[in-house]
This record gives sequence, structure tokens and C-alpha cells, in this order.
Amino acid sequence: MSYDVRALFECLLDAGRLDEFQPDVAPEMICGHGAIEGRQVAVIANSRGVIKGKKKKNEAPRIGGIIYTESAEKVAYFIENADRERVPLLFIQDVSGFMVGTEAEHTGIIRAGARFVEAMATATVPKLVLTVNHASGAGYYAMAGQGFDPDFIVSWPTGRMGVMEGESAIQAVYGADAAQPDNAAAVDAMRADYEHQLDAKFAGARGFVDAILTPEETRDTLAFLLEVSTEFTGPHLGVFALPSLS
Repeated sequence: MSYDVRALFECLLDAGRLDEFQPDVAPEMICGHGAIEGRQVAVIANSRGVIKGKKKKNEAPRIGGIIYTESAEKVAYFIENADRERVPLLFIQDVSGFMVGTEAEHTGIIRAGARFVEAMATATVPKLVLTVNHASGAGYYAMAGQGFDPDFIVSWPTGRMGVMEGESAIQAVYGADAAQPDNAAAVDAMRADYEHQLDAKFAGARGFVDAILTPEETRDTLAFLLEVSTEFTGPHLGVFALPSLS
């Protein structure tokens, strides 16, 4: 379902204000500066919905939640600037992955995607992640996914995290044979297994996210996590790290 992610900014950011970075470039990815309880934060968010292409350039519409070449380059540049300015990063995830196909490859999606991931992975400022809905494909990792060990990951109950969705996995394994009656039981079992493991509660129970939040407690929690990650200068302690008893 399409929704206006800017309504989320109004609830999370001080005075609901986001000073947007290059709003006319790659609008399927929103970048900008704001504050949470007085602390500066650089926001990177996926804009869900269908974004109209520019008429002068005869561009095709873009699907929000998909990362295109232009949007990957924009975000990489924004992250690099935020890192130089020592501003913490807040990733608001609702991402289905990078654009694929011959046309995307001709525009340089592999190069731009690599630059996006490199900028995120090498940034030394605190990184907070809020998963609102989808977090799948390579886009999940580019948006500071769990494999890159951001300082904190929190999710709404609607969050879904995984390398791919169940239907994509079924097509990858069975292809055209997925509709065959002989495969019906196995396909249904795979679909049910993915639905179970993609759920935010599954991730939370295994430490893949730090907390599952209701929307109304999100701002206060992010403010607390931003304070912790900003003030604590030591290394990020992973979920399995234990204090020394000596």
C-alpha cells in the first residue's frame, strides 16, 4: 500500500521538520537533516508509492521502495557528507531491493549500488535503523541491515526482514514448476516457513533487532538510542558480547 512517509517525519522529528537534500533528484529516496529532541540526525528513507518520471526527460515512473541508479548515487553522496559533518544516520527502511534488469545495468546500477553500500559500511557516525515495513533484497543491506551491525535496529510490528520474500524464493527454487500439483505441498510449506521467519517477532526473538516498537513510542525510543549512541564512544557491543568477570 502506498503512503506518505513524510507523515512519519512529522511524528518523529522536532517540529516535524526535515530539511530535505536534493528533493527533485531521485524522489523515491528521501534524504534530509532534522533533529530528535534537539539532537541532529541525517535521515534516509524509502518513499513508497509510484513516483512520476520527469516529462522533459521522458522518464518512466519509478516504484517507491526500489533503489535505482540515481537514488543510490544520491544517498551515497548524502551519507559521505553526513559522515564528514559527524551527524548520526537514521535509516527508515521500507525497501524491496535494487532495480534489476538490462536497462538498470546500462545505467550503472552495480557501480552506484556498490558506492551506496561502501558509503554506509565505512561511515563512522552512529547508525540507527527503523524498519517500518519491508526490508528485503540487497536494499536491506544497503539501508544498514543487520549484517552491517548498525548501532541499533528497531522495528514496528509490521516489519518484515529477509534476503527475499517467500514468493520470490518459491520462484527461485521451483520456477514454472511451482504450479504443478506434485509440488503443491512443498510450495505451501516453503511459503508458510518464509511467512513465519520474515515476521518482526521472529527477528526480535533471535536478537536480529533490538526492539519491536509501537508507533507511539518510536520517537521517545529513537531519542534515547540517539543519545546513547552519540555519548558512548566505545565499541559497539553485539548481542552476544558479555562483560569481563575479571
